Amino acid sequence: MTRSSAQPDTAGVDSIEGALALLRERGGRVTSSRVLLLRALFDSRRHRTAEELGAEVQAKTPEVHISTIYRNLDDLERLGIVVHAHLGHGPATYHLAAGAHGHFVCEECGAMIEAPDEIFEGLSRSARSRFDFDINPHHFAVLGRCRGCQ
Repeated sequence: MTRSSAQPDTAGVDSIEGALALLRERGGRVTSSRVLLLRALFDSRRHRTAEELGAEVQAKTPEVHISTIYRNLDDLERLGIVVHAHLGHGPATYHLAAGAHGHFVCEECGAMIEAPDEIFEGLSRSARSRFDFDINPHHFAVLGRCRGCQ
């Protein structure tokens, strides 16, 4: 699958140090709240909302406001370090861009399956050839029913 311009190359970012180096390289500032946010993202690589990440940062540094968390997430996403995904009807969730993947979410029980990019290659080719449109399968979830709920 080809990488769109909305998905910068972050293949080498597998540590906080690598993320901070990329942040500096792309003109971003390294602040204490960004370091804490990156630590939260690297410590638990599961999908989390801005509020969940904010609570973790605020547990260590209470003066960091939730608006700072949102601003930092936006900046980290713009720099290609973080991606967000909409997994159904809830709030957006965030995770590291280096581990970006697609998602299947069960509409019945809410189970989420992380889907590798290869699954979306046919859809991506079709969207490009028929509509001259480059999809980002990391941004959305494909809703349906899991095996247990079918």
